[in-house]
Amino acid sequence: MSGLLRIRWAIAPAIAPRPLINCNRCGGVRPYRCSGKFRVNANGKRIDAWLIYRCTGCDNSWNRTILERCNRRDIDPVLLTALESNDPELMRRHAFDAAALRSRIGRIEEFSDVTVRKELLDRRPDCATALWLELRLDAATPLRLDRLLGGELGISRSRLQAWEERRTLAVEPDGAKNLRRPPRDATAIRIDLAGEPDRDAIVSAACG
Repeated sequence: MSGLLRIRWAIAPAIAPRPLINCNRCGGVRPYRCSGKFRVNANGKRIDAWLIYRCTGCDNSWNRTILERCNRRDIDPVLLTALESNDPELMRRHAFDAAALRSRIGRIEEFSDVTVRKELLDRRPDCATALWLELRLDAATPLRLDRLLGGELGISRSRLQAWEERRTLAVEPDGAKNLRRPPRDATAIRIDLAGEPDRDAIVSAACG
């Protein structure tokens, strides 16, 4: 039986990015947190929708535009229902879209906190001598790949670097420098653990 153990890590950022906005109540730039609520306003056949943010200092509100002066007939009814019901999945998709938020407001505060759900893709071999990790992200994270792997596998970043230099660790796509960058969806990592004295502990950590 092959010694390759294939595992999918589903990675989800835990804290939504926060826009940095000049708060007229606090009298300075403050981070605003997502409230988890949409606001929908109808003016005749025109629909406006916003995602509401709150100042972390005084709870002052800021509305992030989702729809602006859109004709009701041009809006997917499923989308409109989701906005009106504060659908959690739709809210998360907008709240964790750091690129869209940055393009709207310029300066944002990002967080490296993530949750990782681990799933075996094949039957576990009797003796795993190599790992193949498939990373799936539901939103971008600023957490560097070496910090993610180090934390989840219980090893140092210097050891990861040494594995990379010996070519017992490979990252796909885009080559070796990916360890120092945030992971992207569908990133794959292969680690050869043959000869590693703590192989069983690393395998156990990889499986969760």
